[in-house]
Amino acid sequence: MITEAPRTLGSRYEVGEFIGRGGMAEVHLGYDTRLGRTVAIKMLRADLARDTSFLTRFRREAQSAAGLSHHAIVAVYDSGEDIFTETGGVKIDVPYIVMEYVDGQTLREILNEEGKLAPNEAARVMMGILLALKDSHDKDIVHRDIKPANVMLTKGGSVKVMDFGIARALGDTSATMTSAQAVVGTARYLSPEQAQGDVVDARSDLYSAGCLFYELLTGCTPFVGEPVALAYQHITDPPKPPSVYEPSVPREMDAVTLHALAKPRDERYQTAADFRADLQAVRTGQSLSEGAAVVLENGAAATSVIQRQPQAPTTALRRRDYTREIDDGQQPPRHHIGLWVVAVVVALLATIGIGYLVMNGNKDSKTVAVPNVAKQSQAQAILTLRQYGFDHVTPLTVKNDTIVKGDVVNTYPREGTQVDPVRTNIVLNVSGGLGLITVPDVAGKSQANARSTLQAAGFNNIAIGNDNVSGTQYVKSRVASTSPSGNTQADSSTKVSLNISNGKVQVPTDLLGMDGGAAQNELTNAHLKIVAQSIPVDDQDEVNTVQRVSPSQGKMVDVNSIVTITVGAYQSSTVTQIVTPSSRTTTPSTNQISSAPSSAPPSSSAPLSTSRPSLSGNLSAGQ
Repeated sequence: MITEAPRTLGSRYEVGEFIGRGGMAEVHLGYDTRLGRTVAIKMLRADLARDTSFLTRFRREAQSAAGLSHHAIVAVYDSGEDIFTETGGVKIDVPYIVMEYVDGQTLREILNEEGKLAPNEAARVMMGILLALKDSHDKDIVHRDIKPANVMLTKGGSVKVMDFGIARALGDTSATMTSAQAVVGTARYLSPEQAQGDVVDARSDLYSAGCLFYELLTGCTPFVGEPVALAYQHITDPPKPPSVYEPSVPREMDAVTLHALAKPRDERYQTAADFRADLQAVRTGQSLSEGAAVVLENGAAATSVIQRQPQAPTTALRRRDYTREIDDGQQPPRHHIGLWVVAVVVALLATIGIGYLVMNGNKDSKTVAVPNVAKQSQAQAILTLRQYGFDHVTPLTVKNDTIVKGDVVNTYPREGTQVDPVRTNIVLNVSGGLGLITVPDVAGKSQANARSTLQAAGFNNIAIGNDNVSGTQYVKSRVASTSPSGNTQADSSTKVSLNISNGKVQVPTDLLGMDGGAAQNELTNAHLKIVAQSIPVDDQDEVNTVQRVSPSQGKMVDVNSIVTITVGAYQSSTVTQIVTPSSRTTTPSTNQISSAPSSAPPSSSAPLSTSRPSLSGNLSAGQ
């Protein structure tokens, strides 16, 4: 059978199994053949490679992240472009990014599984995120899309921020809008200034981080609803304290969260270091910063400065209003407030691209129950949903140990929920299995024990591979090895083959004439036991060399069998006496030496007992 060679990028990176998918890219496990390390390879989806806006965003991610080097940021090692041939033979360039491989889960996956985190653990994780933001902000890079799906937690608990796909330099004054004038970011985590289409800065990331922290504490974001409603709430509505939803959250942590969510950016945390310092203060029982202390004293009211009337911008970059230009410090007249709100909503509807739905009203809208597509393949589930009128479907890979990899776990909204299929985006949670886990080393175990060990680790697809393996240290019917090998990483759905020992090894074929000590090493490495005997020889070149082997060379024998080697010994007609100061000892000639069988092989570093004896002390022949 011919095995297809792995796809290679840049003559260096082997593309492995699929491990994740985002809005515009797919991520594969990869291997750097030059440096011999596992990597993650992120490739722009081929169907988007012709779209210049996606190409630009993808290339920007490589440029932005490549300039960052911090243990809390997923490192970018390399980038390039691969040629993809479409049906019909048309070739297009598909860019890719080679990144650090992180063995862990995204916060989105963790929240999907656990709902929320304990307050102290949530604070610890957020402090790691803020370390990453401090580093990027110090380099004048604003992330602009902080959310659970863009933060990973390693198996050791370390935090890694990733996906700088829409990050921009602080000096780029057009950083909030794309060329199509669409608001960028994710609606549930948008800062008020992003929702208004205003210029972003580092404090915009801190607001998004506040939304993320709120979700870590409570299991829900500060605001929920459709994209337009969410944008409006971010601009106008005060958030409730997290403790309203999760009573275990201390008041001081409420204050820190609400301070991060202050509407005017001048009144929230100004730097990631400030935000982090307050979290550390809460964890250690120290005093909060002045801003957080005010929130602690006044409650949620301190965060709702613009809940009914927008504040006037304070800088030239923030003067843009949706109705007219205003001077610094000038409040909009009250009779314009209603017009301002209407203008904001209309602008948002236009930028998000669903204004026509509102203009048409609800006269043609109808609701449909979300069908049950659990356990269907991803392709079949999408087809089923489209038959019910749901054309907006977003697949999301999640870890799951009960649903077959590639099949649907569930949907959001859940099955049976009555929704408008035209307006609703269905999130399709697709099983990725347990993800990459370590294959246990079961060499030497019985087949039954090996199976139970593998199943306990999460591997259920187990089969017999080679059932006639020779040359190992293991007795007949024991597991000699597995494929994939023990202590390597593999997906839980991977088939693990057990290779079974036949208990046979071969007597080495090159022992005759070999130095006795070297022969012992050969036999030990072949998993055989040794008995050494001696035989007198006339030729000095044959001293301490193997003269006979039993069983014969090349013969297949049971592992741990005894092999007898006969080694040449120096022949002398004279008995040599070795005299020491305390006594006289007579040493017989070598033709009188014999080695008794031993159950343990002699040390490979020690000379054979049949070696020619050394002469020392006062020598006297014939005594």
